Amino acid sequence: MTAEKLVRIALSDDELRVLVAGVNEWLGPAYCTLEMAIAMGFGNYDELESMADRLVDSLPAMSLSDTDWTRVLLATEIAFASSAMGSGLDWSTSTGYSDEYTIRVLRQVQKKLEPVARGVLVHTIGTRPSRSF
Repeated sequence: MTAEKLVRIALSDDELRVLVAGVNEWLGPAYCTLEMAIAMGFGNYDELESMADRLVDSLPAMSLSDTDWTRVLLATEIAFASSAMGSGLDWSTSTGYSDEYTIRVLRQVQKKLEPVARGVLVHTIGTRPSRSF
């Protein structure tokens, strides 16, 4: 297997903080099933747990592979929004970031990462077939 090329995406300090919090939630209050770990692009929960520190450590350099950017985005979105598996209603307590702040920052991140994530979701993560528009 060849290593994926690193892609640099400029993020603000706020954007980095929210993404770091989102990934870290999977090591704390967020609950993950095998299926959710796979849906986020990890082989299983153990892989999510073992990769979380590497992803968090890599974020400040703002250079990750397309797959890792997508994993970080999905992990953050689910940790923030889902009370069934993520932190959900406890997000502000466990991260210190209000819902209003987080959603504002997360929308900024989504705009930056959406082009990367779309390609990965069609070709690497998940089983969704490619669609033509």
